[in-house]
Amino acid sequence: MNDEARHAAVAALIKLSESPDYRDRADAGRALASFAAMPEAKGPLLGLVLDADNTFVTRETAEALLRRLDAAGLAVVAAALGDADPNQGDWIYTAVDDVFVVDDAERDAALRECEALEEDTDERTRRGAKRLIRALSARDD
Repeated sequence: MNDEARHAAVAALIKLSESPDYRDRADAGRALASFAAMPEAKGPLLGLVLDADNTFVTRETAEALLRRLDAAGLAVVAAALGDADPNQGDWIYTAVDDVFVVDDAERDAALRECEALEEDTDERTRRGAKRLIRALSARDD
């Protein structure tokens, strides 16, 4: 896909993420997670993980970002976790469980990425990375 088409897709998904319907926002979160490395997607993704109206949106978006198994997805989840209220945090941790409960190699790779995020310039990302490290380490049984 060329850059112009990618930017158009992200713009359309950002518009969908602003829908009053939680199903639209959850769909936007899952799809927008594919573009998490694009700078213009980070803010809307963060907003979806921290959806104030529906934790389904939080869980679906966080899970899609975590399933990327890369720094871009983990950085958004860490930033969200750094600002999450307790209820949102619970649903983010549920997404962590869903994604990393089975495969130790994927969990270990995510731990390494989160350790690198502890040096991020954004304070909430550093704070959230520490929380993700604790959550992922707790699954080391």
